[in-house]
Amino acid sequence: MTTSESVVPQARPYSEELWEAIAPTYKAILDHPFIRGLVDGTLPRAAFRHFVVQDSHYLRDYARALALCAAKAPREEDVRAFASDAVGAIAAEQEMHAAFMADLGGSAEQAAGQPVGPTTRAYTSYLLATVYGGSFLDGLAAVLPCYWIYARVGEALLEESSPDPLYRRWIAAYGDETFQSVVRRVVSLADHAGAEATGGQRARALEHFVTTSRYEWMFWDAAWRQETWPV
Repeated sequence: MTTSESVVPQARPYSEELWEAIAPTYKAILDHPFIRGLVDGTLPRAAFRHFVVQDSHYLRDYARALALCAAKAPREEDVRAFASDAVGAIAAEQEMHAAFMADLGGSAEQAAGQPVGPTTRAYTSYLLATVYGGSFLDGLAAVLPCYWIYARVGEALLEESSPDPLYRRWIAAYGDETFQSVVRRVVSLADHAGAEATGGQRARALEHFVTTSRYEWMFWDAAWRQETWPV
């Protein structure tokens, strides 16, 4: 540790502090018309297609961020887990998104040829800069919302599901217990890493967590608006 600040034992798990900080953002996500449209089946196909295309771009950089987390992880089991998750992110981009694009009358190649949108570019740029330049805890906090918020959204929507079979498949993918168990592992790792950090290190990581959580809301909002570059 390169700081003179001492590690002070926490009264509660670090993950509780993290989630409490983004509770309003998570509520705004659940209330967003994109998410509500998934559930009631009214989401325009064009908005969902925009989401799939941009998510394909996003996941390629997210996989790079996870690989960097693996490189910085202090424990061998965490190196293996993040490396596996990086491979999984690429697999998801290749398989699930290709299937969605086929259902939408397109292809993975067409998605790859579409421009990276403003929000996607901003989100991935922030994510990679944080993981490259920060500590392991900084990087972990930055990548965590993509795990955790999707798991919570999938879990919340699973009971409601959707009358639209395409949207029902999306909900099922993130409400699935296999995905939920992966997320529980990463949240537990955040608790472990947070317990070994100083108060200042935890506060800095929390700021990254809040920022990328806001980008998650912005990502769905960009799809809803079918965002393009203004010039």
